[in-house]
Amino acid sequence: MERCSFALLAPLLLVCAPMALASSSTEMSVTGLITPSACTPSLSGGGVVDHGKVTVKDLRPDQPTALENGTLYLEVNCDAATPFTLTTIDNREGTSAIHPNSHGLGVINGDQNLGSVALGLFDTVADGVAVKTIISLNDGATWRVSSYLGHAGQTAFAALNDLGTPIAIKDLRARLTAFTTIVRANDLTLTDEIPIDGYVTVQLNY
Repeated sequence: MERCSFALLAPLLLVCAPMALASSSTEMSVTGLITPSACTPSLSGGGVVDHGKVTVKDLRPDQPTALENGTLYLEVNCDAATPFTLTTIDNREGTSAIHPNSHGLGVINGDQNLGSVALGLFDTVADGVAVKTIISLNDGATWRVSSYLGHAGQTAFAALNDLGTPIAIKDLRARLTAFTTIVRANDLTLTDEIPIDGYVTVQLNY
């Protein structure tokens, strides 16, 4: 339809306005990256940290309460040694009540943020060798040792003799610890049973 309309209208434009016609254009690029290998992350225990039932009397009235740490194991398996980074997506974005770089636990009673959960990676082994967890807060320009795993930076892994350079890895295993904290009980309306509702996606980029 567009081609037909243009072909019919063009002669009329030439007759009525015998001046030079202007033209304009825009450009489109098609990009992507074909990688020689693929990597798959997985979490033990179905990726669930279950704190069970926490009673009101277990919560401190005037300061945040740290629950018992939760432990999962993170594995990344690649077809070949591959450089990659890890980040997270906080699916309860905006509800972290303790620290903005942690992950939220949801909202109760319509407007009360329940708490936060921070994640850390420890005892990391890459291809059978102990390595250090490192983090970049400036999109990979510089790196430093940190166990942090979250949405505020990129996490990678370094050899013990070169802590500033991420390495390529085929198989990785690390202990993932969840540090869950509930806000002061005095800041919550606790008349009914309420869920601890943290939901985090671990994202692998390579």
